[in-house]
Amino acid sequence: MSPLDTQALIAFIAVAETGSFSLAADNLFLTQSAVSKRIAQLENQLDTAVFDRIKKKVFLTEAGDALLPRAKQIIQSLKDTKQAINDIAGETSGKLAIAFSHHIGLHRLSHHLKQFSAEHPHVNLDIAFVDSDAGYERVLEGSSELAVITLFPEPRKDIAVTPLWHDPLAFVCSPEHPLHLRDNVTLQELSDLDMIFPGENTHTGNIVRQLFTKENRSLRTSMTTNNLETIKMMVSIGLGWSVLPKTMIGELEQIHILDTYLERQLGIVEFKGRKKSNAANAFKSMLLETANINR
Repeated sequence: MSPLDTQALIAFIAVAETGSFSLAADNLFLTQSAVSKRIAQLENQLDTAVFDRIKKKVFLTEAGDALLPRAKQIIQSLKDTKQAINDIAGETSGKLAIAFSHHIGLHRLSHHLKQFSAEHPHVNLDIAFVDSDAGYERVLEGSSELAVITLFPEPRKDIAVTPLWHDPLAFVCSPEHPLHLRDNVTLQELSDLDMIFPGENTHTGNIVRQLFTKENRSLRTSMTTNNLETIKMMVSIGLGWSVLPKTMIGELEQIHILDTYLERQLGIVEFKGRKKSNAANAFKSMLLETANINR
């Protein structure tokens, strides 16, 4: 069998990820006909169908499902090879695919991005704003070389972690809330009032849940969202209290809970053992200069 065509593999990945020939064509800046021809070429080479077309919907066949991770590995290997050749000359150039959690991107990285772009004008930043859990997944699948996210306490297979910053959390409410200007509020008082919960699948939500469970207290959750900006807005209009990073308090009021301190750690995750590009090394080094966690 002749070697698989890389452009056909790229088209295959795009269709598999979008579930649509037309969307894949848009993403690749090709015509739908060109994408269809590349998929047909791939299926001819493999002598099997990689997609089922049912009522205008596209599904991976068993062969397509087996091919997808391998196709991604092939394309990623080619990208890594090209980058490695550039790096041999000591250049800091090419594309740096990096993922940021929404909070970190909005509140901590604007200065760093400006600095990095000024110091490395030949690097093309490809930035994805994602939930922290998705940041881990993007690093594992190779679509992001680095992710700067909220770190989960449990180690994850094949992931190397570099803590950067302590991120203290605060209990917050609006100035019109019943706990306005109160000192030494108890967890019991909080459990009797509506809360905007940060989300079951977020590290912040887990921290809050564990605190109340440890003290045998329940939470009266009125709304749940994993978007911190949305939580801040809901708290500001009096829909309940919540927990946010202290950097986000702004016009909200901090609720002081006696003998209670909560924090997250923010940092970099990368694929363990993968050789980083010069651009990734430069970006990581820049962030390490600002770290407030002793390693």
